[in-house]
Amino acid sequence: MPDIVHRIEIAASEDSLYPLVSSGRGFAAWWAEDVTELPEGAVSLGFFNRSTVYRLRPDTMEKGRRAVWRCETGDEWNGTRIAFELEPKGSGTLVRFAHADWKKATDYFTSCNTTWGALMYRLAAAAAGKSPGPLFAATGLAY
Repeated sequence: MPDIVHRIEIAASEDSLYPLVSSGRGFAAWWAEDVTELPEGAVSLGFFNRSTVYRLRPDTMEKGRRAVWRCETGDEWNGTRIAFELEPKGSGTLVRFAHADWKKATDYFTSCNTTWGALMYRLAAAAAGKSPGPLFAATGLAY
C-alpha cells in the first residue's frame, strides 16, 4: 500500500504543536475551516461546500508525541491513517507526517501528496502564531 510522507522542522515545542494535530479546533487553524467535533473525539471535515466530507476517528493519541487518526469515509481515504509524530529537535520540533495505507497510488493520491506538502507549511505558520488560516475555506481553497 502506498503512503504519503513528509518531514518538516517547526520552530515550536511539541506541546504547542500537539493541539494543532490532535483536535478539530486545531485542524481549523490550518487545514479546514469546516470542522465539526463529534462524540468520542472524532471530527468531521467538510470541503468544497461539504461536497466532500471526511470523518476521522482518533486511533493513537500520546500527548506531545503522537496523534494518529483513522479515516472512516471517502472513496479513497476510507481506511487510511493520518499520523503526526512529534520529536524534539533543537529548540523546535521535527514533525514526521504520514497519510498511510492507501489502496493504490491514483491521480487523487498524487494530488493529496501535493496538498499535504502545502499543509505542512500552514501547520508551521499556525504553530508560530502567524496563522494564515486554514488552506480550505468552507467554499474552496483559501490561498
